[in-house]
Amino acid sequence: MTQQLILYPLFLQIGIGIILLFAWSKIKFQKIFSILGSVVSVGLSCWLFYYIWNYGTQTIQSGNWAAPFGITFVADTLAATLVLLTSIAGLAVSIFSAGSVLKDRLRFGYFPIFHFLLLGLNGAFLTGDIFNLYVWFEIIIISSFVLITIGGEKAQLEGAVKYFTLNILASMIFLTAIAVLYGLTGSLNMADLAGKIAAIENRGLVEITGILFLIGFGIKAGVFPLYFWLPASYHTPPFAVSAIFGGLLTKVGVYALIRVFTLIFTSDAFLDNILMVIAILTLVSGGIGALVQNNMRKVFSYLIICHIGYMIAGLGMFTEVAIAGAVFYLIHDIIVKTNLFMLSGLVYRLKGTNSMRDLGGIYAKWPKISLLLFIPLFSLVGIPPLSGFWPKINLIKAGFSGGSYITVGAIIFASFITLVIIARLWAEVFWKEGKELPFRPNFGYFTKMKTYKRLQFIVPVALLSIVSLYIGFGAEHIQELSARIADELVNNQGYIDSVLNLKK
Repeated sequence: MTQQLILYPLFLQIGIGIILLFAWSKIKFQKIFSILGSVVSVGLSCWLFYYIWNYGTQTIQSGNWAAPFGITFVADTLAATLVLLTSIAGLAVSIFSAGSVLKDRLRFGYFPIFHFLLLGLNGAFLTGDIFNLYVWFEIIIISSFVLITIGGEKAQLEGAVKYFTLNILASMIFLTAIAVLYGLTGSLNMADLAGKIAAIENRGLVEITGILFLIGFGIKAGVFPLYFWLPASYHTPPFAVSAIFGGLLTKVGVYALIRVFTLIFTSDAFLDNILMVIAILTLVSGGIGALVQNNMRKVFSYLIICHIGYMIAGLGMFTEVAIAGAVFYLIHDIIVKTNLFMLSGLVYRLKGTNSMRDLGGIYAKWPKISLLLFIPLFSLVGIPPLSGFWPKINLIKAGFSGGSYITVGAIIFASFITLVIIARLWAEVFWKEGKELPFRPNFGYFTKMKTYKRLQFIVPVALLSIVSLYIGFGAEHIQELSARIADELVNNQGYIDSVLNLKK
């Protein structure tokens, strides 16, 4: 029973998706069932996290084929944490989707595809097999491509072409890397690969294979210089789609980098140095890109890129403190980035635009809503004691301890740039006197909505804001969690023993 618990988040999402497919034309039922299913998903994920926290890493071998020959699912503390965060973000976006996505788009299977996307994300976090990680990535790509094109507007289709082209390229590189890895080791099980890669004498070939994985996952994560597809596509779909993309899609690429470079390609100075250079350039280029944008969603898209650099920097420094900082930032970033894109959707319904030049006066008209939106915006900056502050302390501490002063400088630069960007956004969108924009008679303004419809915009933003506040004010708990994950990643023998059943 306890082993099967690992698979429950997958069974639940595929079950929700299939039931919603059979209710294709029943939009009201789809909304209610999606939200209720997401609530159950949060409960299951909490149960899984509680069990892993108390009893350690758990594995299940599909079809009872013993590892490394069968398909393995593994739930360690990192995987259980990310499944929990996915369920929380999924619940918030499900509620937001019910209020914000147009009915015409819901009729094209929005909710079933949304849950298949969550299925792919959970599968990627829980798999212990490198080829099946590729399979789950493909489920994510197919689902996200459908979501990004729902509505068929010109800007959406242009963004979808860029998104799909670069991600298919990433998948081809990833699959090539898997083929090379299999040729070197004769195995696809990640725990088994950890020992076999370490025994290969030709380290140059191992490093080339590692670089292939770095490129494949780097495109999906949106690191420099492979990120140009992201700001060209994330501002085009419905706001709810942008929210789940911004919060989780790039993070699954970061997760894959963390998993592969702490389990398979470990203790390699050459690869670590490449990661450090990429992290520095990602921090700087993403921050500068966000600085020159006017559209709120484009600003947030570039900030996704910039802040990926924090996590890659922690991985590149490869100490327990640094990886703990990267994991802490990953937890914070999933919640905040999801919330920011929903925030931009709420602002759009308040004023009818996302152009910062045309916005303004929101605080004067809606002070309570403005104070609610203050939380994710300044959590992103890392104003102490909000959630973005604490992981940077770990990263800066690790940088000084390891002599990585350029990395520390890039982290401080990105933090300062983020502060400038969010301060400008707050001044332009909330504080300055607003323009009188032309009234759009058929537009669904927030003020024209019924109370229950308004709640579908406010409740998910409030939910994730509360989670962000907990991450900030309960930082000692998140720090304990991050430190445990970092210890499991750096000292990975427990993961290997659990998968290969080597425990005595």
